[in-house]
Amino acid sequence: MSAGAFAVVPTPDDGRRLSDRQVWDEAARPTGPTPDPTRTYTAHEQATGQHLVQVHDGLRAELAQIHDLIEQVAAGEIDAGAARSQINTMTMRQNRWTLGAYCESYCRIVTTHHTIEDQALFPRLRQADPRLRPVVDRLEQEHHVIHEVLEGVDKALVAYVGAPDGLAELRAAVNLLTDALLSHLSYEERELVEPLARLGVS
Repeated sequence: MSAGAFAVVPTPDDGRRLSDRQVWDEAARPTGPTPDPTRTYTAHEQATGQHLVQVHDGLRAELAQIHDLIEQVAAGEIDAGAARSQINTMTMRQNRWTLGAYCESYCRIVTTHHTIEDQALFPRLRQADPRLRPVVDRLEQEHHVIHEVLEGVDKALVAYVGAPDGLAELRAAVNLLTDALLSHLSYEERELVEPLARLGVS
């Protein structure tokens, strides 16, 4: 099997933010070891790093769909039947459509993804290359912060159901989640796609 230079491209953080709030200091994030420029990687090794990007791309795409649905509901451009049709094309299908049910489902998927990383992936990375410990520790801390942001989305969903102006609060909560999650996913890819390939951890 032939090998070549590492070609997996982490998704860059474009720096755009939707919320006035910040949940962490991005400048304080540690970085891992610099990859060996002479090392080559097989296609199988590179696929391990690429898989993380693909999983994250799914989270990014569905987050964008949540934003789109919120705006369509706010503008009165979509009714329940049309929304149900849209939801049925997404990864997370619902038996009946509500914006709240979809948001709740998305929050569960993000939490599950982070739990799998915390319990299975991160311990293996720490063991395989102790130099990654500061990065992995930081990523784990960010998972806890994102969990708190998800709790904020949950509270905003309650407000959305019970108050006329609840949509504004829900939009603000989802904007904060978007800023935190997209920043986190980019940081995680930047730091882990090469180690995942190099160490054979998946």
